[in-house]
Amino acid sequence: MRPSVSDLQLPPPYSLVPLREAGDAFAHACAIAADEGAGTLAWVRRYDLAEFAVVLEPDDPLEDARRAIYAGMNALADALAVHAPPSRPITFDWPDTVRVDGVLVGGARLGWPEGARENEIPDWLVFSGMIRTAVIRAGEPGLRPLLGALDELGFVALDAGEIVASFSRHLMAAFHEWSDTGFGSIASRWLDRLPRKGDEHTELAGNGDLVISHTASHGLRERKSLSEALARPSWLDPMTGTPWL
Repeated sequence: MRPSVSDLQLPPPYSLVPLREAGDAFAHACAIAADEGAGTLAWVRRYDLAEFAVVLEPDDPLEDARRAIYAGMNALADALAVHAPPSRPITFDWPDTVRVDGVLVGGARLGWPEGARENEIPDWLVFSGMIRTAVIRAGEPGLRPLLGALDELGFVALDAGEIVASFSRHLMAAFHEWSDTGFGSIASRWLDRLPRKGDEHTELAGNGDLVISHTASHGLRERKSLSEALARPSWLDPMTGTPWL
């Protein structure tokens, strides 16, 4: 059954824009962001995906404002964690992928105006999330052990609208945290969900780039560009427009 608009209860700062099942929340939010403004939340009404996008109004130049991807992902993980079975940890792949107990269930995207300059404040940002809640017409989980959906991972009676509503509240809390304590707390919480490899040490640079160093590397560090990584979502199947399955 397709979720109804009345099922989705958002806090007052948000303005809901419901879309039909064939809608694209990310593209739609980017298209209307300049006119509708901050707090506009596009939601695709389907039960097998929690797909949404929210318009943000940044205060920082684009090169720094992209760090909003981390606040949004923290909020999305917090929304899922409320309903996750205790034995199913929620983790991230840098910079945009969400996993539950190692299984890819979805991820996030970030959009900004075309032609926006790195050193200028963009008119808007769009944070978009997509989580697969149920599997339709796919092979057995054993044939795709690292790809799946929430219903296969023990999330009971959880619908897409519930995830989106919970996310909206956690996102407000995340931006309050950023305002009160700075980006460091957002970065720390995000990195807590990033699995470590061996003697690897990770940190987020001031512009959101990922910096990786190793104890045995004698000071050598690898730096990965956030802006380049966000250009091609690693979790999104370009053929279907949904998470890899």
